[in-house]
Amino acid sequence: MRSLLAPLSLLTVALSPAAAAQDARPSQTASSPDGSLVLTVTTDTDQRPTWSLSRKGKLLIAPSKLGFLLTDGVGLQRGFAIEGAEKASADSQWELPWGERRFVRDRHNELLVRFRQHESWGGHAINVRFRLFDDGIGFRYELPEQAGLKTAKIADEITEFDIAPEGTAWWIAGGEWNRYEQMYQKTPIDAVATAHTPITMRLADGTHLAFHEAALVDYSGMWLKRVEGRKFRATLAPSSRGARVIRDLPFNTPWRTIRIADGAAGLVESDLELNLNEPNKLGNVSWVKPMKYIGIWWGMIRGPWSWAEGPNHGATTERTKQYIDFAAKHGFGGVLVEGWNKGWNSNWFGHGHEYSFTEAYPDFDLNAVTDYARKKGVTLIGHHETGGNIAVYEAQLDDAMKLYGRLGVKAVKTGYVADAGGIIAPGDTPGETRMEWHDGQRQVQHHLKVVQTAAKYKVAVNPHEPVKDTGLRRTYPNWVAREGARGMEYNAWSDFGSGPDHEPTLVYTRMLSGPMDYTPGVLGLEGSNKAPFASTLAKQLGLYLAIYSPIQMAADFIESLEAHPRELEFIKAVPADWAESKLIAGEVGDYAIFARKDRGSADWYVGGVNDATERTLTLSFDFLDAGKSYTATVWKDGEGATYLTDARHRIAYETIKVKKGDTYKLWLAPGGGAAIRLHPGK
Repeated sequence: MRSLLAPLSLLTVALSPAAAAQDARPSQTASSPDGSLVLTVTTDTDQRPTWSLSRKGKLLIAPSKLGFLLTDGVGLQRGFAIEGAEKASADSQWELPWGERRFVRDRHNELLVRFRQHESWGGHAINVRFRLFDDGIGFRYELPEQAGLKTAKIADEITEFDIAPEGTAWWIAGGEWNRYEQMYQKTPIDAVATAHTPITMRLADGTHLAFHEAALVDYSGMWLKRVEGRKFRATLAPSSRGARVIRDLPFNTPWRTIRIADGAAGLVESDLELNLNEPNKLGNVSWVKPMKYIGIWWGMIRGPWSWAEGPNHGATTERTKQYIDFAAKHGFGGVLVEGWNKGWNSNWFGHGHEYSFTEAYPDFDLNAVTDYARKKGVTLIGHHETGGNIAVYEAQLDDAMKLYGRLGVKAVKTGYVADAGGIIAPGDTPGETRMEWHDGQRQVQHHLKVVQTAAKYKVAVNPHEPVKDTGLRRTYPNWVAREGARGMEYNAWSDFGSGPDHEPTLVYTRMLSGPMDYTPGVLGLEGSNKAPFASTLAKQLGLYLAIYSPIQMAADFIESLEAHPRELEFIKAVPADWAESKLIAGEVGDYAIFARKDRGSADWYVGGVNDATERTLTLSFDFLDAGKSYTATVWKDGEGATYLTDARHRIAYETIKVKKGDTYKLWLAPGGGAAIRLHPGK
């Protein structure tokens, strides 16, 4: 890490008895480096810790309470006074081994406030650390070692966000049966119920907010529950043990975060959560390779293949070699194979008792397939579906990852298909199991265990039905992507699937948490029983620029990909790793057009997705290098294209010359999109 300023300045403020006597409720303040955000931390008339935030002189977060409820004692919420505070500043730059951009700037001011509870309330200590960036704020609780509280059994948090202005929210319901795979709702802020994070808001004055968390480790995931008006309170994912979190002191909670920007681009381009995570703990991670891949997957999702054994079994040696040949011919780095291992014949949804993660079905020769892939310069992408049974998975975890490591399998897609509270976890005694939530503390522990075990054998991890991303890819760069939202497969199961507005909403909501394995590139635009997609052909290409992942799939059958040679040309060319990324046009839920620069060349790519409303945009190429001419190859919606009819297949192509400062008029069809490759020179 290269520091851009001198070492941190540190100021310790101790409040004398005389000062405390002058002000019964002393406060501490801090501001962002540019001065636009001003934080105030104090206590209210009931001696409860509170915080508030203003932006550009206007109140943004009204005084909001801080603290905890405990299952076995007096809550850590009343009887507190500020005991002291420390301030610091930092400005540094660090490098992402892969990602939306290569370099990240971490510029913030910090305020650590020390609260002490009166002896009559228990005499406990809580520290709250705030970091203010120009584009948002993060804060976390730090519970130091102390007498009388060796283990915190947390019933819930009392962390409030009282949003002062009115506005609109985009959100999904927290804790519902289908995890994070809900359709996003657009409502007034004061109509939200309980929501997962990220939750995105646009205030009446145009200010954009996104509430989330960072560094979720050994703790339950945070949902936001509206209490009254526009006041929200954190509530933690439940646990079978009663207490939602059990931690020995000392420990720190995850950071509670708010991205704050004038417009949508400021939200999308923020690195706030990444900056609040610890640096890389794995050392040299050159073995983590961004790639595009194909897979034996779509045939099970839309039919006619099966995960289970039988005449329609998808994962056969013969078919896998066929897919490896296609990958080698067209430059794809990997081939995903689902259903190769024993356990799929039974009722595995929410059960997973019979899975083996090392034993293959008789018609799949794992050693032969990985040998064949290696000779072709392709890697197998492994698959571990647990059916929500982490008790069975953890018992085999080390053996499974060791096997993949020995065979040169560079990445594994894991899965936890079960309802929201359907995780079967190991109990406290041998042989005992219990039910847990997908984002409860036990499952958070499990996901990190998988990533750490995989790292031992140089395997990257891409979980589906996961705990939400909170920036931990910085600390564990082999955590390459996740699902964690309603993915492409829903388009296979009903007419128009998730609808044309879904992807332009994901960009400004789910994607604020980190990369998503959305599985784009279904060029046939057809699901089960010929169900039509809510997408044009050009939109399938635009998804590669709108929905970022370092492990990007071309999800269609290889026969369909070959039947679209000009579209396949783009999919083969588009990178999965970027030097820079900018949102150059977009509004929440409506459309999103990105400009991204290839990390491995001087090429730029421009494109994205549209909702159900046709629109014409004027794109500016101000981001290009001055003095260079670029050849722009364009894939765009053809005249009259719309997702509503067979015209969804209409696509147009164009090649033009552009330079910095030029503009380009782009028409986007209903449910449409576009993709442009800009190559310097002739």
